[in-house]
Amino acid sequence: MKSRNLIESFNYAFEGIIHTLKTQRNMRLHFLAATVILLSSLVFKLSKLEILLLFLTIAFVIVAEMINTAVEVVVDLITKEHHPLAAIAKNVAAGAVLVAAVMAVVVGYLIFIPVIEPMLPRVIFVLRKSPTYLSLIAIMLTVVTVIVGKTFTKSGTPVQGGMPSGHAALSASAATTILFLSKNGLVSLLTLFLVFLVIESRVENKIHSWKEVFFGSLLGFFVTLLLFQIMNL
Repeated sequence: MKSRNLIESFNYAFEGIIHTLKTQRNMRLHFLAATVILLSSLVFKLSKLEILLLFLTIAFVIVAEMINTAVEVVVDLITKEHHPLAAIAKNVAAGAVLVAAVMAVVVGYLIFIPVIEPMLPRVIFVLRKSPTYLSLIAIMLTVVTVIVGKTFTKSGTPVQGGMPSGHAALSASAATTILFLSKNGLVSLLTLFLVFLVIESRVENKIHSWKEVFFGSLLGFFVTLLLFQIMNL
């Protein structure tokens, strides 16, 4: 009987892990990040102590996410109504996951940076000679300027609605990059057509106004244009 109960306990535990993986997107992201980190530890030939710290940190994050899921399920079981105490319980559990994730980033930084840092100058030199480098930087700068713009206009959220349109800005940034890098007129024309489709869909779905997508497009275009001009000086 004890043996059967022990096996059942393991089954229930694995069911809990599987349920969290199936229902929680963040849990899947944690597992993906853990896989990448552990594979990286083999590539960079970390010490046993460093690998042990990585295992403990990964376990800490996963346990925090599972506890957060359990708290959410229990709260939803008790009440379906919006209650301040229920919100506090969920927020505190989510905060625990955030603390664990931040600590994981800190641990990863302290372990991997000393190994990667000596290689950075050579990698940066290669990237600067690559169009991919400029493309990624252009997209990142566009995202930052969109968030800053929405902060100043106090409209929408960072990923939906508001002035300027982030989707229009990113699509315009990508199109401008293709215009600079592509030597094919047809490709450039098709890219501009896709930008129009993105903009039109945001307006048609009433997520943005024409004014918001217009300024978003200008923002993405001029940020990317300025970056390419600076790097070509």
